[in-house]
Amino acid sequence: MTAELRELGQSDWEQWYATLERAFGVLAESREKRELWRDLTECERSIGAWDGDACVGTAGAFSFRVSVPGGAVLDTAAVTMVSVAATHRRRGLLTAMMRRQLDDVRARGEAVAILTASEPAIYGRFGYGTASYSLRLDIDTSRVGLAVPPGTDEVRLRYAVPVEVGPAREAVYARRVAGRPGMPARRPGWERLITLDPPGERDGASPQQCVLAERDGEVVGYALFAVKPEWGVQGPSGTVRVQDVEALDPVAYAALWRFLCDIDLTSTVLAMNRPVDDPVVQLVSDVRRCDPRVRDALYVRLVDVGAALQARTYQAPVDVVLDVEDAFCPWNEGRWRLVGDAKGASCERADAGGTAADLALSVRELGSVYLGGVPLTQLAGAGRVRELRRGAVAEASLAFGSAAAPWLPHSF
Repeated sequence: MTAELRELGQSDWEQWYATLERAFGVLAESREKRELWRDLTECERSIGAWDGDACVGTAGAFSFRVSVPGGAVLDTAAVTMVSVAATHRRRGLLTAMMRRQLDDVRARGEAVAILTASEPAIYGRFGYGTASYSLRLDIDTSRVGLAVPPGTDEVRLRYAVPVEVGPAREAVYARRVAGRPGMPARRPGWERLITLDPPGERDGASPQQCVLAERDGEVVGYALFAVKPEWGVQGPSGTVRVQDVEALDPVAYAALWRFLCDIDLTSTVLAMNRPVDDPVVQLVSDVRRCDPRVRDALYVRLVDVGAALQARTYQAPVDVVLDVEDAFCPWNEGRWRLVGDAKGASCERADAGGTAADLALSVRELGSVYLGGVPLTQLAGAGRVRELRRGAVAEASLAFGSAAAPWLPHSF
């Protein structure tokens, strides 16, 4: 490696970010978006690779707090803005930045790191495993109806200016975090990302709109969306682009989805990022007319295996010894005894005394199962987990599961 790695300085941000844009083939972003990312960038957690005066590599992390099974919210490193200039590929730059970053995460006492991958094949070698998926729905509202629960008509819906009702929306969101693994507890400033709406990026759609769901004067849900009008020889066929929907109870949730599916002059509701167990799938009359598609979303890396595994709870009692492989973070290598249930857990070293392992797997597989969205049995079926004690895979798989599928509601 010929480049020098150093902490990002404020004066270097523009060149550093331009390097990232070029690597992703992005034309210069809108002023609003650049200002937001500059404000959110934590320079002390960001790395630049420099070849002389030229920035040739970038990597950063945000200080997130993310929910895990059981409702705890963990300090987490949200890895972001990773790139290497095309002129400097295959020189070890990415590995060097990942090495420095994970060492820093460990020094900060964060047991878990997360990221979203531009290319899924890249990050497995650094110990990141696919831990959650997202659901895309294209609902043909000309053919699909909704069966809503009793009381839906009693929910009051009203339009609101998205930015002006930010505190009310964020209060609803905050109450939802503990119940679904993978959701970030948004720190101050991140609410700006949710309503970021540069005119140049609307692709013919309306400005962002917001509808609040209220009951007895209390905000119990909201929907953020835009409408793209379209007209054909047979009439209007606009699309409602759903950006976010949250509610505190099933009735308010159904009221919001019924509204979205019944907007005049539209025939499609497009939701690009929903949980794979989204209840709306059970509200629609014909799921095939919703064209559901699933893709990978959040990747998880356990930086401290013991601390991470004992920070969550387990939906069934578990007592298992894990033989963990982790060449990139060797402090995790070896046997760990995990004992836990729905009330809590402990995870201690089990290398001494000749303790036999029940399962053998890499830290990548632990990252995949950590939030409860990927069954351990599935990984074992693919040969990525070895069962050393009969029945251990089924027992551990049940314990690692989650009542709610993990979900990342927005990018970072």
